[in-house]
Amino acid sequence: MFKFSRVLLALACATVVVACNKPSGDGKDAKPADAANGADASVPSDLGTDAQKFSYSIGFDIGHNLAQPQLKDSVDIKALEKGIEESTAGQTSRLTDQQRQDIKTAISKKIQEKQLAERAAQSDKNKADGEKFLADNANKPGVKTTASGLQYEVLSEGKGDHPKATDKVTVNYKGTLLDGTVFDSSYDRGQPVSFPLGNVIPGWTEGVQLMTPGSKYKFYLPAKLAYGERGAPPKIGPNATLVFEVELISAEANPPPAAAPAAAALPKPTLKAK
Repeated sequence: MFKFSRVLLALACATVVVACNKPSGDGKDAKPADAANGADASVPSDLGTDAQKFSYSIGFDIGHNLAQPQLKDSVDIKALEKGIEESTAGQTSRLTDQQRQDIKTAISKKIQEKQLAERAAQSDKNKADGEKFLADNANKPGVKTTASGLQYEVLSEGKGDHPKATDKVTVNYKGTLLDGTVFDSSYDRGQPVSFPLGNVIPGWTEGVQLMTPGSKYKFYLPAKLAYGERGAPPKIGPNATLVFEVELISAEANPPPAAAPAAAALPKPTLKAK
């Protein structure tokens, strides 16, 4: 279970570290300074000193993180400000150490339980949506279903040998959720990718072996052949059914790891006389 206090501390420390290590840049984005006094005209008057700007920047970044859905309803900004003011002033906390620890633990548990419930609900929805989609999709012209449940359709057929699971393949692809959201695309990056076919999700390993170089297929992967109950956060939720358009550019035998030397070739140990 994560500790709420550690979240706040990590946010504050990370903000300071990033601010201190950020490159100064080349000045191209700098705003024109006020000609009369040398101050940046875009900075509010109540943030005139470096300390004010530095403090505001830290507070703004922490506030941005505290505004996340899982934390927003559990934070009272006025009380947060009061805690910071009294602590930095050296005052004694109005809550005991145990009281502070107890409430942080309770809120952390509440947030975690809410996250688990939301994830379970999303998992159930994704599973039901996927099952319905695949059932309907299986009846569409051109869509074929394998024994594993993988569905595919041939968009264009190439020539040559089918790759083996041990081969290294080079492909272009686009992956989408059922609502059409693109979560990954080599086309968008402008560069195909190469990888051992046996090192990817099961639906890919099976599906790409159906292809020949130069062909383009569309695959419909049930969650069990994709990322399963865990999903691949943040873009792919639990039990998500995925759609891929895959273009097989080439396939070649993936060289096996270098074999260990034969026993006869290994140096023999030197025995010392007693």
